[in-house]
Amino acid sequence: MTQAVSVGADAPPGRGQGRPWLTLLAVSLGVIMVMLDGTVVAIANPVIQVELKATLSDLQWVTSGYLLALAVFLITAGKLGDLFGHKRVFLVGVAGFALTSLAIGLSSSVGMLIALRVLQGLFGALLQPAALALLRSAFPAERLNMAMGAWGAIIGLSSAGGPIIGGLLVENVSWQSVFFINVPVGAAALAFGLWALRESRARALSRVDWLGVLLLSFAMFDLVWAIIKAPMWGWGDIRTLAFLAAAVLIGALFVLWQSRAREPLLPLSLFRNASVSIGTVLMILMAFSMFGAMFFLTFFFQGVHGLTPLDSGLRMLPMSAGMIVASPIAGVLIGKLGPRITIAGGMVISAVAMFLMSRLTVDAAFADTAIPFVLLAFGLSPVFVGATEIIVGNAPEELSGVAGGVQNSAMQVGGALGTAILGAIVSARVADVLPGHLGPAAAAVPPEQMGLLEAAASVGAAPPGTGPIAKVLADASHLSFMDGLNLGFLVSTAVALLAAGLALFVRAGRKTEGAPVHLG
Repeated sequence: MTQAVSVGADAPPGRGQGRPWLTLLAVSLGVIMVMLDGTVVAIANPVIQVELKATLSDLQWVTSGYLLALAVFLITAGKLGDLFGHKRVFLVGVAGFALTSLAIGLSSSVGMLIALRVLQGLFGALLQPAALALLRSAFPAERLNMAMGAWGAIIGLSSAGGPIIGGLLVENVSWQSVFFINVPVGAAALAFGLWALRESRARALSRVDWLGVLLLSFAMFDLVWAIIKAPMWGWGDIRTLAFLAAAVLIGALFVLWQSRAREPLLPLSLFRNASVSIGTVLMILMAFSMFGAMFFLTFFFQGVHGLTPLDSGLRMLPMSAGMIVASPIAGVLIGKLGPRITIAGGMVISAVAMFLMSRLTVDAAFADTAIPFVLLAFGLSPVFVGATEIIVGNAPEELSGVAGGVQNSAMQVGGALGTAILGAIVSARVADVLPGHLGPAAAAVPPEQMGLLEAAASVGAAPPGTGPIAKVLADASHLSFMDGLNLGFLVSTAVALLAAGLALFVRAGRKTEGAPVHLG
């Protein structure tokens, strides 16, 4: 069934809803809370492990439970905003995220903490697509790219501040404080949002496609769970293949149902716009490169160079700080040159940065990483800003919440894929070169000990101990990790070049008011 409606349910007439910059500030307060939480939890994990007697598996669930809930619910959350109002859904997400953060800080067991992290992920999913939809509604077409540039700068600022704030709080206060900090930020976002935000929703939508919600949720869960567990199980393991097969089968059923549902959760007509489809792929590839790079460089700084989490965050500051400068510039360039040249150029710069990182050595100095980090900031920022504007800007305003969910889902899936696939590549390379770096000492290492040494080398760690033998093992571990890291960045270079080619087929978003919109 095809349904046509007019845009602008609760909006005043005009090319934007008014208060655009106040809207940006209001939604940014909520998103800053989520971004800070995402970067500080990893720093708090070692202390959580000691105080709550958590196992490594428990700590993985602290992160994976949040990621799963977020990835599974994002598109559904975007649809709820289209149905019930983006302002309402955003404020519910802000309040819920802040309250669950308070409850996490009061947790007395790791099981309780994991359950609350899952709930926190659900509220985070409500918040993020609604934020993009509110921006889409508030800004006129010719200024939407500038808004996305400012949005990227705010995310860069949050990413830069997260490790530093988290390190200071964990070292000087407690691990609970990294969650408690969300409470005042959430309260400010809630109060300011109630005053500054204007409601927007799709007047024609009247129901939730519950079967679509179930099918998409199961498909996304199977996909993300397979990606998360593949490094542990192996990509050829029957369990990994079973979850991937289930994701494909349920995903096919979801697509079939969406083509027949009266008011589909995710109208397939959205992807008939080639720019939306390509923008989604670009977001996946951008997140693949960025999150994969950050994941393994953390091991490089902490494992190979022995830096503290806080010092590691400071070493990665050039990239986050660069995004603060690069994102607004990217918004201006997209407005002047269009998304094709800007995004393609950004991915070429990203490819150069990845290639420079593939030349890193064990004794790399600060400048050896700072220069590629700055290049990466100026390369990935146009892709983040441009792909977001393409997805949200090319979607009809009636589907802006769903489009925001698609953008965020693409980022989550891309980040998970980057971490898992590059992890498999790094681990395989480490296992291949480690005996060579050990030299004659390899023959004296028992097979079970070699397996443990490979596992340590895959994260840049060295077995404890002193003396000549320990030094041989440490040197071999670090050199093997660097070989794996270099290969991983060469793969990321190829991915960036592929994305640069795809970017040549996109066009700018076309935000239209008063035009007919097809919802199914």
